[in-house]
Amino acid sequence: MSRIKLEPSGHEIACEPGDTVLTAVERAGYALPNNCRAGACGECKVKVVRGEFDQGIVLDMALSPEERAQGYGLMCMAKPLSDELVIEWGTDDAKPKLFPPRENMLHVVTDKIARTPRITEFHLRPLGNAVRYWPGQYVTLGDTEAGIPKRCYSIAGAPRPEGEIVLHVTRDEHGATSRWLHDQVQVGQTVKLSGAYGTFIGDPSVETPVLCLAAGSGLAPILSLLEAALRRGFKQPVRLMFSARSAEDIYDQGLMTYLQAKNRRFKFMPTLTREKRDGMLSGRIPDILSTQFPDLSGHSVFIAGTPDFVESCKAAARRLGAKDGMIHTEGYFQQQQSETACSQ
Repeated sequence: MSRIKLEPSGHEIACEPGDTVLTAVERAGYALPNNCRAGACGECKVKVVRGEFDQGIVLDMALSPEERAQGYGLMCMAKPLSDELVIEWGTDDAKPKLFPPRENMLHVVTDKIARTPRITEFHLRPLGNAVRYWPGQYVTLGDTEAGIPKRCYSIAGAPRPEGEIVLHVTRDEHGATSRWLHDQVQVGQTVKLSGAYGTFIGDPSVETPVLCLAAGSGLAPILSLLEAALRRGFKQPVRLMFSARSAEDIYDQGLMTYLQAKNRRFKFMPTLTREKRDGMLSGRIPDILSTQFPDLSGHSVFIAGTPDFVESCKAAARRLGAKDGMIHTEGYFQQQQSETACSQ
């Protein structure tokens, strides 16, 4: 078995005999850009800093002789030959490249679960190609032929081999799309997704403590980032503060308990704004953040929720020393793309 080391983060990944680097990296929870998976497109091109590998058969248009001489390789075909293969991943010239979004991909609704009085979870399986996305991105969903406008919904979970997409949809009485999903779309029905979109993604080179702040279905993209980071063995402390009006609005508590049991560095910190419960924090996150984290100067901060929630949390994090370059936000109405109105 070989080891794949990512520079400059120092992360190490096991590579089973016969596996390509791309296969090993994806199994460890990293979303290395790729498209054809056959050495023809060049999207998975990275520089090999040290070690030997079998490049396999690839097209010159995807990997030129000059690039080969400089140490670059296509990870979809590359198989390690040495005990250790060091690749450049996470530097300024190897930051995540967004996958080209696809339109109207057919998915079947395989499950529909009420998580809170207002939030329903949808499980969608692709009938064709799976949505290619980075943890933290979102898709659009609607039925324009039936007069249901497309709206944006963050994907709640890291990429899965079978391509399943999980969405958390908050019911909005004034929102045609959320009412359609809650009231009309049923298990077994086919829907069309487009995407993925957005830049609310994690940097695999980051090695700082992480603080996630979420409210309502803003938990979805945070879950996606958390799952990917914890799956790949992120070694820094990770804290998730989740704001809810009442205890019945806190969902996925079983998953949070499981993640805490599996990862000693992870802690789930729910807080209630309209009631008090023993063992739970009380109050709005911006108001109580300093009591839990007096100094955020060395943290990466991820915030997701309504625009007001995001802005107030961002201001509170700044007051506690968080640097702008380390604060990442996802507001429901900030997910803009041309000719598509977005909300959650």
